[in-house]
Amino acid sequence: MPARAADAAAAFYEGPVREILLAHKERGRLGLARPLGTALAAATRAAAGDLRGVLLVPVPSSPAAVRARGHDHARRLAAAAARELDLPVAALLAVARRTRDQSGLTAAARAANLDGALRARRRLDGRPVVVLDDVVTTGATLAEAGRALRAAGADVRAAAVVAATVRRARTGKNSSLSSPATEV
Repeated sequence: MPARAADAAAAFYEGPVREILLAHKERGRLGLARPLGTALAAATRAAAGDLRGVLLVPVPSSPAAVRARGHDHARRLAAAAARELDLPVAALLAVARRTRDQSGLTAAARAANLDGALRARRRLDGRPVVVLDDVVTTGATLAEAGRALRAAGADVRAAAVVAATVRRARTGKNSSLSSPATEV
């Protein structure tokens, strides 16, 4: 994975974008998956460029979070983006161990919390992949996903998200998010 955690985001994680993402993720507004998937598809195009042969891989939610919410939000958004892009999507990552809730943790604590928390479900010898998630905060989750996929032999081309926190966008190597699907 590149040096930065997300290569592109469709928007800042604030205002209406934040409310829409939370409505989908936490309040079960599943009809929002399609427009959010369209935004994620745009970020994916911006992040990866040439998408020929690419497999889209969503970051998994913990089994407890899926049970509590009644759905896997990132997997649903990845499926909507895959339809838009006419690309395959596969749940190739699995949670390898339990982690603490990330909210309130510093960037260093998030990275330590997630170290070794994901694993690939199978070998991916050279398969090009793009990692997808809903939001990037510190980049720890995307970094761990990239690590797990590379350990399984994947060619991790990029990571794309619907939204980036303002803090992440301002501290990223490319900090401009003035238009949709801009690099972070």
